Amino acid sequence: MATEQPTTTGEKDVTTTSASVNGGHHAHHRFGDPNPNVVPQQAIMAPFGGEFQPGLFKSVANRKFANPAPLGLSAFALTTFVLSAVNLSTREVTGAAIAVPLAFGYGGLVQLLAGMWEMAVGNTFGATALSSYGGFWIAWAFLEAPYFGSNGVASAYSPDGNGGSLASAAGFFLAGWFIFTTILLLCTLRSTVMFFSLFFTLDLAFLFLMCGNFAADNGNADQAKNLQKAGGVFGMLAAFLAWYNAFAGIADNSNSFFLVPVFHFPWSEKGREARMAKQTAQTV
Repeated sequence: MATEQPTTTGEKDVTTTSASVNGGHHAHHRFGDPNPNVVPQQAIMAPFGGEFQPGLFKSVANRKFANPAPLGLSAFALTTFVLSAVNLSTREVTGAAIAVPLAFGYGGLVQLLAGMWEMAVGNTFGATALSSYGGFWIAWAFLEAPYFGSNGVASAYSPDGNGGSLASAAGFFLAGWFIFTTILLLCTLRSTVMFFSLFFTLDLAFLFLMCGNFAADNGNADQAKNLQKAGGVFGMLAAFLAWYNAFAGIADNSNSFFLVPVFHFPWSEKGREARMAKQTAQTV
């Protein structure tokens, strides 16, 4: 026999129904779905929203984990900001060595830990995204760090070796991350404008940086530099959007005098709720 217990969790009230299935108990129809055979709306939202997406975080009863998403987003933002400033040749700084410590410690290790905590709180998308980009920064740091990159990996692609072009190899590296980010981007189409924009700008950053490396291998130095700067522009946008989403996930009435909007897509769960609420208000 099913029992319903309304529970206030985070931003909105949800209803969790437990039903006995084959001698066990299984959670059904959060958000009041009356059909236990239909996938719950919360289950649909979890891969790309829930606790990773600012504006949809819901604390879960009897669980002591905080929301790890703002930490991971902040680690990603700062590391991306510094490397993008280098890609833009800001103040004539062209060496990326300053980003290596951040890539190891903050964008790498801390973001990886945040991804593991996302896994602990049950968010597949958050765990995949944060852990993967944490791995990206650690891998990138190994490529750039002395005695690992320039004296290790890069030496395999020297003109005197048989490894081919380092620029093309770096392009392959970035191409893989472009494909991965595109996959994640497709999983944000039912989330919020700000969350989608973060992955959209990051995807373009990987694309332009990838093309810049291929242009360099083709001998088009000027084109390669322009593509690198374009990647830096979109990387900078991605960094500030990550900070924006992090702030949206941190700020609440207990610590901030204002909240920032995340602009839910009209076809998202929150967007449908807003339309239904508006229609209900108009009919009353």
